[in-house]
Amino acid sequence: MILGIIRTLILFSVVVIGLRLMGKRQIGKMQPYELVIIIMLSALAAIPMENTGVPLISGLVPIITLIVVHVALSEATLKSERTRGVICGTPSVLIENGKIVEHELSRLRFNINELTEQLREKDIPNIADVEFAILETSGHLSVIPKSQKRPIIPEDMNLPTKYEGLPVTLIIDGYVFHKNLDKINLSEDWLRAELQKFNIKSFRDVLFASIDCEGKLFFQPKSEVS
Repeated sequence: MILGIIRTLILFSVVVIGLRLMGKRQIGKMQPYELVIIIMLSALAAIPMENTGVPLISGLVPIITLIVVHVALSEATLKSERTRGVICGTPSVLIENGKIVEHELSRLRFNINELTEQLREKDIPNIADVEFAILETSGHLSVIPKSQKRPIIPEDMNLPTKYEGLPVTLIIDGYVFHKNLDKINLSEDWLRAELQKFNIKSFRDVLFASIDCEGKLFFQPKSEVS
């Protein structure tokens, strides 16, 4: 029993480290070879976990080998356009200059219904509004609407806009992020004084707090405090 737990923890740790080395992309945005490696990793890890008669090293060696292969392929695709094309493939243009590219749909076995379905998912119900549609190597469809069908942005109307930076998280579940306070040149004393204005006496009573680029503090107390 104890041996099985130890083996499971070791295999779990190795697989997690391997996935971290593979990057942070979501499953749906992975290249085909990356998805194959993940499936194989899970299968290889399951065998020695289920059968304690299989030596642990017999599961670790192929897992580590696949991780090394992934790292090597990733480096190769970063440095060589040709290698990237062979391993990952290339994007395919399905709609070009407002016209459906029939031979490309046929080559990819991608029918019109699938194309219109993915366009609707992009909030484009009318295929006539599309200038370009490109099927990326990850399988996602990138859509560029015709210029007269794109949403208006401030630049189109020559309207000036203010800078919008990312809010900085200061507290999560009572924990104060001192590094973030230092980054924006604020102190814990300042934060405590601001919260005391709203009768919040302790950081532990705060569920979440952040500050935006204009210096406006947002916070929400925990439910038992509010």
